Amino acid sequence: MEPEFDLKDLYQKDFDTESYFQMYFNPKSDAYVEGYFLPFMLENLHKTFSSGDVKGDLLIDIGCGPSIHMIISACECFKEIIASDWTDANRRAYETWLRDKPGAFDWTPVLSMACELEGDRTKCAEKEKKIGATVKRVLECDVTRSNPLYPVVLPPADCLVTSLCLESACTNLNSYSQAVRNITTLLKKGGHLVMCGANGCTNYRVGQKIFPALNLSEEIVKTTLIANGYVIKEMKIHPLSAKQKADFDYLSEYFFFLAQKNV
Repeated sequence: MEPEFDLKDLYQKDFDTESYFQMYFNPKSDAYVEGYFLPFMLENLHKTFSSGDVKGDLLIDIGCGPSIHMIISACECFKEIIASDWTDANRRAYETWLRDKPGAFDWTPVLSMACELEGDRTKCAEKEKKIGATVKRVLECDVTRSNPLYPVVLPPADCLVTSLCLESACTNLNSYSQAVRNITTLLKKGGHLVMCGANGCTNYRVGQKIFPALNLSEEIVKTTLIANGYVIKEMKIHPLSAKQKADFDYLSEYFFFLAQKNV
């Protein structure tokens, strides 16, 4: 499958990691307020990975960006985690934090939220060490390829997690379904897919740059997963409040899916 027009170039040239951090993970913003995307996501991730049903040897974070939020709870359930993203700057920012290098983003507020869900918000340092020991590699990822991690070939994973990635990499429903099919090749039969995102979103802003997004709905996501061999085990839809709709007029609701590969 060929890359989608110039989306890759757009991200490589214009995606600013520092602006992304400040817009979507700034503790002084509404990002941490109950009912917003970050608390919604962390709560559902905690419930999923603390259940004991989703665990194993290998988890792959597809399109992690520069962020660790998808694997904070998951790191307790897997022996090895592979982070992956298309953009060079995002992978560098991830590695900077992972290797505790100067200039790393401070994830303490997010780690504290996740640790509080686990019962002790003071265990951030311990959680950082756990993540650092569990994330083994940060790889280039391109969901438009039949092997998104090409040229790397990994053993089939027990779990994939992805947040706001596929709808940012695809411009139509056919390419979206193909991207789901592509990442599914990385997952063993019986393995789990954890997917978080936003419905009704056609674009989003990072700093002064506008990036396109594929307009999804609950039915589109559900139908696409089933068509690609998944059984839906859990589905959470969170409509935006009136204030959120005023702040984010380009989306309608958040979603969380837990699905299991059945083929």
